[in-house]
Amino acid sequence: MFYFNLTRMLAIRILISILFYTVVTASDSDVKEIMEADGIVPDTVDQAPSAKIDVIYPGDLSVEVGGELTPTQVKDEPNLKWDADPGKYYVLSMVDPDAPSRENPTNREMKHWLVVNIKGGDLSTGEVIAEYRGSGPPKDSGLHRYIFLVFEQKAKQIFDEPKSPSTSSDNRRNFSIRTFAKKYNLGDPLAGNFFHAQWDPYVDERNKNSS
Repeated sequence: MFYFNLTRMLAIRILISILFYTVVTASDSDVKEIMEADGIVPDTVDQAPSAKIDVIYPGDLSVEVGGELTPTQVKDEPNLKWDADPGKYYVLSMVDPDAPSRENPTNREMKHWLVVNIKGGDLSTGEVIAEYRGSGPPKDSGLHRYIFLVFEQKAKQIFDEPKSPSTSSDNRRNFSIRTFAKKYNLGDPLAGNFFHAQWDPYVDERNKNSS
């Protein structure tokens, strides 16, 4: 009986591993399909991107498309990589359309990161409009979607937008990346990624140090 149970447990673990591998592999190639399935179209954009942004947080923690991370894991600015032309300029945004909750998104969207005039995919060359501010979903508000989008600019240009430091929520609520893209003639997003997160104790710590 013990041998039978052990064999069954091993079989179940192998099956779970296979299923997990399949989900992760699909996530890398089906960005558009996964974003559409999770309502990012039409909640945030009219057209989902087909290319993936590689998002890697400290500790070599990669964002799998549509996966779940904790606010603690994403508190620091990640490294990003996408298929960029070295001679072109790009806009990067990170937004939460589920603020304060997906059921009642009265603050849609919360702007978590906005960088413009990025030369050839090198974030260090860009102009930061909103400094990176990690996820901070309220307690008992459920899962939030945190969406990274990259747009290609026609050329280097002036963006007349208020600035937001990382410690402040000013000028972040009720942002619309759709409206922003139309205002600056950016077209549809070129690449994207997203993860889900819900409250953990770090959120309260973050909010104590914020204005």
